[in-house]
Amino acid sequence: MATELSVRFVTRQDYDRWLPLWDAYNAFYGRSGTTALAPQITAMTWARFFDAYEPVHALVAESAGELIGLTHYLFHRSTTAIEPVCYLQDLFTSEAARGKGVGRALINGVYEQARGAGCRRVYWQTHETNHTAMQLYDKLAERSGFVVYRKLF
Repeated sequence: MATELSVRFVTRQDYDRWLPLWDAYNAFYGRSGTTALAPQITAMTWARFFDAYEPVHALVAESAGELIGLTHYLFHRSTTAIEPVCYLQDLFTSEAARGKGVGRALINGVYEQARGAGCRRVYWQTHETNHTAMQLYDKLAERSGFVVYRKLF
């Protein structure tokens, strides 16, 4: 990018700049209009980033004073490891920032936090139609081969 890119923890003062990215991320996955997340889910998600007892964290990418990307990740236990595991749950960059290294910088930011927390594994999932993102992901990690199943209640 022409201007300097920084990846940092989100702050409470970032809410008004984070929210449009969060809304766009959710819209990308079909959660908008009548299928939008309930406002209390967004409020709880935001609150969790600042609760020391929560394992949920957020990083943002900033350039020229503008937030241009976000990632949310969490640490959890595993039955196959003693150390915690890191799940990169959300990753989004603004349309104008795509293809400029923002996604890579955010993923590397999560890697850095995971290493600092003693994790030996970071994993995430994406929709099978998200081919553009998968081109980046294939350069930064390996596909596990696992298929995700879910049951909604």
